[in-house]
Amino acid sequence: MKHKVIAALALAALLPAGALAQTSQRITAGKAQDYGLVYSLPLTALDIYIEAELTTEKPGDFHNYAKRYLGITDAVTKEKRSANVKSVTIVPRGVADPDERWVAQFKSGSTPFMILSPEGVPLAINTETPAEIIEPDIPEAVPAGPTALETPEAAQAVTADMARSSSTGKKAELASQRIFELREMRSDILSGQADNMPTDGAAMQLALSNLAAQEAALTAMFTGTRATSTVVEKFTFMPDSTGVTDRVIARLSAVDGLVDADNLAGAPITLTLKIIEGGKVPVNEKGEEKSFPKGGVAYCVPGTAEVSIDYAGRRLAKKTVELAQLGIVFGLNPALFTDKKEPSKVLFDPATGAILTLGPAN
Repeated sequence: MKHKVIAALALAALLPAGALAQTSQRITAGKAQDYGLVYSLPLTALDIYIEAELTTEKPGDFHNYAKRYLGITDAVTKEKRSANVKSVTIVPRGVADPDERWVAQFKSGSTPFMILSPEGVPLAINTETPAEIIEPDIPEAVPAGPTALETPEAAQAVTADMARSSSTGKKAELASQRIFELREMRSDILSGQADNMPTDGAAMQLALSNLAAQEAALTAMFTGTRATSTVVEKFTFMPDSTGVTDRVIARLSAVDGLVDADNLAGAPITLTLKIIEGGKVPVNEKGEEKSFPKGGVAYCVPGTAEVSIDYAGRRLAKKTVELAQLGIVFGLNPALFTDKKEPSKVLFDPATGAILTLGPAN
């Protein structure tokens, strides 16, 4: 059934030169290998991609005058940082199980071939085209954009009188006056009553955008600014054959963003894995369990589990996944792949080692 092999020597003897550097490897049964193909069944790892939103709020120079001059009551009065989990994506991935090394033994004179992943996990037999696995979209990190006070128009918004004044209160008064002037200028352009009207639609849009940016900069001096960025980190969880509850897989810090589970500076992000069903040995027409075929091509019949991710009392993600760790190993008759009239091909799930497709190779 299962053959013990010296992994490094056996695999090196079977792989073509340079194969380890490729994204996949083809090995062919032949006389030099005694018509055997060496491979590893996978364990299923769970890659957890966490997208977090980080926000920094800063007070404006004139926040103490926001209510007096602009009637604003919710101005930022002190610097504040906050963080929140925006999304979670769970992606199963297969990694070679060092305890599940196998040799599929074929009859002499045959030349079936196997496509392996870079880790030596089987992807397909008797076909060059492995199964197309559609991976979910992984979000990308987005840096914070410039605030209203960091734009080129912000410098234009500061008048000469504001720059000369040494009193914060006077500067605030002048800034508020300028805000109302900018609003009046915009209204005149829109109504066609401006002394120097833009020459065309593009020029008008440019002028209006400039006025709006200047007003935003001056207003931010009262209300304060908010800068938001997103970060994305991958955390890998390797399940075993048992379930877990509220396992801390990462933490979120308003200062440092997403950090490892052992960094107590952040609030915990937890994973719960609930086993639904273990893998079962295939049965025949009579409902009797089948026997592992001699020299068979080993594959996995995975089990299923429900994985959920939680943070701050919120359920962020829940997904039903298949796991090799919850399954059993069974085998295909090697004669299926050496039949001269109608050889078979098989496609495997690289994350679990399960059969996805089994049928004629031609």
